[in-house]
Amino acid sequence: MSQYRNRETGDVLSSRDIKKKHSNISFSSVVNTFDDIGYDLVLRSDAPAPSSIFKQVRGGGAVQNDNNEWVQEWVEVDMFSGATKAADEAAHTEQLDTAAAASARAERDLKLAETDFHGLTDNTMSEAMTTYRQALRDIPEQDGFPNEIIWPTEPV
Repeated sequence: MSQYRNRETGDVLSSRDIKKKHSNISFSSVVNTFDDIGYDLVLRSDAPAPSSIFKQVRGGGAVQNDNNEWVQEWVEVDMFSGATKAADEAAHTEQLDTAAAASARAERDLKLAETDFHGLTDNTMSEAMTTYRQALRDIPEQDGFPNEIIWPTEPV
């Protein structure tokens, strides 16, 4: 849905909200009715990535670019504040680590499952494959787990 900036107030509204506000006006697809009633189109822009895991990026209105076009503005804000900020950040970090650990274990389990056939009774597992599979099992014991993982290389 398109957004427009009111030239008088600087407020950014959706086309739907403007049409509701000006219900007595017929909006044409041929003529730029929004321009006629004092609104400029706000061009979409991609949101930047937050600078840390404790930040969020939110739409913050509109700013003019070098071509004098109005573009969507993005503002970075803290996710947590106040007296419980440190505890909230610690809980958030724990949730992220728990999710990362579950994902890493799932990937590890898949790699183990893909090599299970090497251990069938009619197949002798090579020492390199045994070492590889043990290294996979040891991944949760690595320093930096679950955020920094050194994955072993599967032998050929």
